[in-house]
Amino acid sequence: MIKKILAILPVTAIFFTLSVHADVMLKDESEILGKWKVTAEAAKLDGEKKKVIVEWEFQPGGVLQTIATDAGGRTNEMHIPVKYSVENGIIKKQVSPGREKFEDCKVVEKTGSEMILKCPFLYFFLTKL
Repeated sequence: MIKKILAILPVTAIFFTLSVHADVMLKDESEILGKWKVTAEAAKLDGEKKKVIVEWEFQPGGVLQTIATDAGGRTNEMHIPVKYSVENGIIKKQVSPGREKFEDCKVVEKTGSEMILKCPFLYFFLTKL
């Protein structure tokens, strides 16, 4: 009996470890509407975070207004509107304005005013404003 319990423990530990990082399924756009400050981006969830000066405003009707500021001060703010939608629990975001190519961004974690998104190549760390 004890051998069976000891054999099950590693499998149970793996299950709980994987479930901790399960994606958050959004019900609809109401869960993300408003302004968010993108505080950092990273190639891996636990990797080195690069600070950025970007705000995202998820507006009703599927417009994501991006406001980016050049940290070097070479350019002023850039306002870039792209389309987005929430489908099957994930955010489908236009890759660039004028192109009909979309990328899937999954909410990895959402607690209080903090949210982490996993897009195809980067993780984005956001704080609700």
